[in-house]
Amino acid sequence: MAALLWSNISAILPPDEASFPLQFSDNVDPAMEDLLLRCRRRLYARGSRQNVRLTDAQIVTDISWEKLNTGTWRDVDKEWRRVYAYGCLFKALALLCGVADGGRGRGGGGAGAYGKAVRTCDLGLLMGASVLDGVLQRLVRVLQTDAGGEPGRRKRLKPNHQRLKFKQSKPVILEGIISHWPAPQPPQLEIPELKEDICIPDYCCLGDEDEDHITINAWFGPPGTVSPLHQDPQHNFLAQVLGSKYIRLYSPSESEKLYPHESPLLHNTSQVEVENPDVERFSEFPDAPYQECVLRPGDVLFIPARHWHYVRSLELSFSVSFWWS
Repeated sequence: MAALLWSNISAILPPDEASFPLQFSDNVDPAMEDLLLRCRRRLYARGSRQNVRLTDAQIVTDISWEKLNTGTWRDVDKEWRRVYAYGCLFKALALLCGVADGGRGRGGGGAGAYGKAVRTCDLGLLMGASVLDGVLQRLVRVLQTDAGGEPGRRKRLKPNHQRLKFKQSKPVILEGIISHWPAPQPPQLEIPELKEDICIPDYCCLGDEDEDHITINAWFGPPGTVSPLHQDPQHNFLAQVLGSKYIRLYSPSESEKLYPHESPLLHNTSQVEVENPDVERFSEFPDAPYQECVLRPGDVLFIPARHWHYVRSLELSFSVSFWWS
C-alpha cells in the first residue's frame, strides 16, 4: 500500500531535483530560499529522515504564515504566498513518510498522517498561491483515491423529531450530520477539489425549493472574527468544519430590544455591540432573552429565518452556510 501511494505521489512531482523549480523575487529572504532548496534536496535524497524534513518544512510554513498575516491581505506579496504553498507541499510529503515507514516518524502513519497531510494541503490551497501546476490539488486527489475516498458521496438521512423543531422555527444543533463529508478540512468554494467535499444537508429537502435554489457560502477567518448581530430572510444551516465559534441567538419577537439600524439597507443588523453593549444608549438590550452555544467541528446549527444571531470565532475557523426556504 505504501509503495503504491509513493508511486502515485511521484507521478505528480517533477522527476528529479533539477526539474523542480524554486525561483523567487528579491522580496523573499535568501535564508528562506536556502531553506526551501534544502527541503527540495531532502525530498529527492535517499535515506533522508522524516523528522528533519518535517522540521524544515514547519519552519517554512511558520515564517511564511507570519508574512501572510501581517498587514492587510491585499498588501501580502504573492511571492510569500508561493513560499507558503511550497512549505505546505514539503510538510505534507514529510508527514506521508510516516505511512511509508510504518508510522515510526514524528508525523505518525495511517489515517492520522493522511488527515494531517490533507489538512496541510487545504491550508496551502486557501492561503497560498498555485505552484507546480496545481500540485496541492493533485496531491489531495491522490490521497483521497489511496484512502478509498469518494469525493461528494452522501449519506441519506431520515429527518425525524428534528422536523418538529423546523416547523416550530426553533434553533437546534444537529450533531454528526456532516461526519460523512470526505475530509474534515476547510473547503474553499473557488477550488473544485475542495468544493466536492461539501455536501448539502439532507434536511434542506424539508424546504419548498430544489437544490439549485440553496445558497452556499463559506467562512474562513482567524480567532476573534465577529459577525455582528443580524438576521437573514431564509433558514440557515451553519456547518462548522474547522475550529469553534461562540453563537448567541435572539427570537424575532425581541427585535425592538435589539435596536436595528433605521436605514433600510441595514435594518437587518443591530446597532448593539453584543459583548460590550452601551446600556445607556440601548437600555432594553440587557432584558432581551437569548440562547447561546459553542459550535464545534462536526456540528450544524439550524438558524430559523429572521432569528437574530451573533457569531465570534474562538480559534482559526472554517464554516459553511446553507440558506434555504
